[in-house]
Formats: sequence, structure tokens, C-alpha cells
Amino acid sequence: MQIFHNPSYNFLKYRWYALAVSWAIIIAGMVTVWTRGGLPEGIEFQGGTSVIVQFQQTPSVDQVRRALDRYFPGGGQNAIVQAYGAPSERRIMIRVPTTGQESGTELTKTADQIVTALQRANLGKSSGPPDTRVVGPTVGADLKSRGLWAVGLSLAGILVYISLRFQLSFAVGAIVASIHDLLITMAFLAFFRYDLTLNVIAAVLTLTGYSMNDTIVIFDRVRENLRGMRRDNIGAVVNVAVNQTLNRTIITGGTTLLSVVALYLFGGEVLRGFAFTMIVGVITGTYSSVFIAAAIVSFWHKGAARAKAVVGTPTGTGPQASRPAAATPRQRTRAQRKARAS
Repeated sequence: MQIFHNPSYNFLKYRWYALAVSWAIIIAGMVTVWTRGGLPEGIEFQGGTSVIVQFQQTPSVDQVRRALDRYFPGGGQNAIVQAYGAPSERRIMIRVPTTGQESGTELTKTADQIVTALQRANLGKSSGPPDTRVVGPTVGADLKSRGLWAVGLSLAGILVYISLRFQLSFAVGAIVASIHDLLITMAFLAFFRYDLTLNVIAAVLTLTGYSMNDTIVIFDRVRENLRGMRRDNIGAVVNVAVNQTLNRTIITGGTTLLSVVALYLFGGEVLRGFAFTMIVGVITGTYSSVFIAAAIVSFWHKGAARAKAVVGTPTGTGPQASRPAAATPRQRTRAQRKARAS
């Protein structure tokens, strides 16, 4: 399937504009996270108790919060109350940062107190047993540590593999593109107020591998073109490689995007954060493979070529440096004597 016939777009021409857009999004995301006191963490990392109750008639968030203030031990000032899922499902999620003891029946004590507070406030009958999730602070800290280790080790493994398989410049370009994808994704999670959960971490690891596969395909073509285009500059080589793989990049990215959009629309609230992260990651990964990773390789090779040229340049400059040194008067005299003698 051919979407573009013999494409010859100059992608590197727009690399500075792409870098400017990326920096603008990253800085805006950092400001958003800073003003909101950090990226909100899910119950897996923060620890606490989450209760999801489905009502026959949905009460307002204010009614639920007043019920917690009145009947929940300690009040509901630290509770997070929000609608959960589609409005037709009539579900409310209550999350508090406290749990019972981390063992035995005390583990679900806080969840039972939340349900009791809602029942005593007469907010209406529930349509079934509540969905309860309890994560202790020790488990939450362990999950957070493991998630960070998983992301860090995956990037380190990618750096080593591409350095051995290709060149160090290719590995640096791939890692920079992966970090770029991670920062852009986190920025959009902050913009749309998604919690950092285990599902989101799984999506981040998935999109890292997806973006890396796309980047390696382009790098493999760059390596092949370097053998046959030795007289061309690195910018031309990279542009040719990106154009050669453009159809494959668009088709692969488009079909993957359709799948994750369907997952976002029909996968339910549990998979909403995973699907949203994948949507952002697929778009960003395709974009970074073309503009970020390829641009880093181009910058690296141009810098290496300049350094090599500087090292090989003689001390003198200009036309005078290339001329042989003039003979001294004594040398001319010897030459004249030899000519006379002959």
C-alpha cells in the first residue's frame, strides 16, 4: 500500500520548529505540574482507600462530600470525590488517603466507614456492592519504586543495544527521543488531569518500545544509505531515509492509533488512562522518530565532521599557508653555485 509516491520532503528543514514546539509543550507541562503541586498519583502509588458506588439515582458531588463531613471519622476534607465513568452509569468514586491496618480485617475498615457514611446520609440506594480498592503506604511506595526502576532500566537497555547494533550517535538520538516522548506524555497527562497509575506506567513502557521500533527502522535505512551516499552530507542521507520509510511509518502509526482510540472509547473507565497515554504516545513517538531522533543524529555527525576538520587544518590559514616557504639567501647562493659549477 502506497500513500506517498516517491516522497522527497525535507524534514530536517523543519527540525528547529519541531524542537521549539516540543520545548513549549514540555515547559507548559512542567509549569502545570508545579502549579498543581505535582502530578496526581493513583491509589497504587499514593496509598489509601478507593470506593466506587453505583447509585440508582446519582447524588451530586457536594452531597457526597457533606455526608463524609458529617458521618465519616475525621471528616471528608482530605477525600477526593468525583463522578466515575459515563453519566448513565451513575457511579461516584470516593478516595481517601487513609487505610486501616495493612493486615487482617482492619485492612477494609476505612472502606466500610465510607459506605456506612453514605448509607447514614440517605443518598439513595446503591445498585450493587461497592467496588473497593485498598493499598497500604508500604505497598504504594514499593510499586512507585518498581515503576521508576522499570522505566530507567528499559532506557539503559535501549542505549546499550543501539550502541552495539548501530553507533553511539544513533543510541543518543533514540534515548533523547524516548525521553522527549516521556516528557510530552506526562505534560498531556497533567493538562487533562489524569492520575499516574500502574496502567499509565504500563502504557509508558509500551509506547517506549513502540517509538523505539519506529526509530530503529529509520536508523537502519540511514546506515544503509551511508554506504551508498558517501559524497552526500548527513542531512541529505537522513532525509532520504525518512522519506523511504514514510509510508511504513504512516501506515503503522495510523493502524495503531485506530486501535487505541477504540480502546479509549469502548474500554471503560479502568482503561481510560492507559488508552489516553497510548494515544498521546503513538502520535508523539511517530513525530519524534522523524524530527527529534533523526535531527540528533544529523547534529552529532555534523559536529563530528567540524571537529575533524578543525583537527586536520594546518596552523596557518589563507593562501599564504599553502605556499612553500621562500628560500633563504644562503640557500639561493648554494643553488646558484651548483648551477654555475655545472
